[in-house]
Amino acid sequence: MNEYYARTINLIGEEGLNKLQNSSVAVFGVGGVGSFAAEAVARAGVGNIALIDGDVIVKSNINRQLLATVENIGEEKTKAMACRIKSVAPFAKVTEIQGFYPQTSVDLKTFDFIIDAIDDVAAKTELIKNATNSNVPIISSMGAGNRLSPELFEISDIYKTKIDPLARVMRKKLKELGIKNLPVVYSKEIPRAVKDKSLIGSISFAPSAAGLIMAGYVVRKLLNL
Repeated sequence: MNEYYARTINLIGEEGLNKLQNSSVAVFGVGGVGSFAAEAVARAGVGNIALIDGDVIVKSNINRQLLATVENIGEEKTKAMACRIKSVAPFAKVTEIQGFYPQTSVDLKTFDFIIDAIDDVAAKTELIKNATNSNVPIISSMGAGNRLSPELFEISDIYKTKIDPLARVMRKKLKELGIKNLPVVYSKEIPRAVKDKSLIGSISFAPSAAGLIMAGYVVRKLLNL
């Protein structure tokens, strides 16, 4: 197994890799942000990964979602992502939970860290509330649509974010719940105007940047770095 992770061990040591392989991370929402976050934590060496999503792959996912190809249109996203993870991290245990949270029950206390890449405000709020009440660390993605500048994504506390419309809504929701802090990945870029306002614009390199930043944060926290 160490042949797969020789370069990772050179960076974080065998103890670090062992810690990751004994860790459990849940990714809620396996789309443009979540698919990149999921694969990145898997390639880093996280040994237990749960994928939670109720969607199937459609043609419009191909422009930005790591798991989407012309060959798997119509396939469940959790299944496609699990298959991809097993192809790059064969020693990882991957759990597929096909369904939307919170309608689909998930025991959050079984995870060492949660990656929230849900785009529905109500579901996102419920997940953050339940993770906080369960004392499970969580990082949440804010808006990644209508952006063209991956370099403007950064990690911040939710209450220190600016510009992002989703973050504004979430701040209000979390304040009402008495949640005083939450690490998030958000963009300092003003969302771009799009021709069809009923359709969120997206491109390959913006959501992916957010997902990779989230994965890096989670891995560092698991390693206490």
